[in-house]
Amino acid sequence: MPKLRWVVVYAVASFIMAVTIVTLFKEIGRIERLSDSLESKMEELVELTRKNHELQERISYYTTPDGVAYIAREEYNLVRPGEKVYRIEIVSEDILRKE
Repeated sequence: MPKLRWVVVYAVASFIMAVTIVTLFKEIGRIERLSDSLESKMEELVELTRKNHELQERISYYTTPDGVAYIAREEYNLVRPGEKVYRIEIVSEDILRKE
């Protein structure tokens, strides 16, 4: 009877160790996946923070008189009073040959 008791104790101990080892490896894998996910999210956060900073700088610039003038010139082709506007026309050789 005492030998059977030790066999049962060893079997239970072996089962507990096996469950513990399997759980440990699963948790290690989970930690690695979470670590990779965290790294990718941090990279995304850094990129979005940089882009946000650039956009804030653009907003700051375009709210200044120089920025408003830039938009007026580039987007709406406006000029200040007294400025001369030069228009450059490019004529394709194909058009000249048809005439």
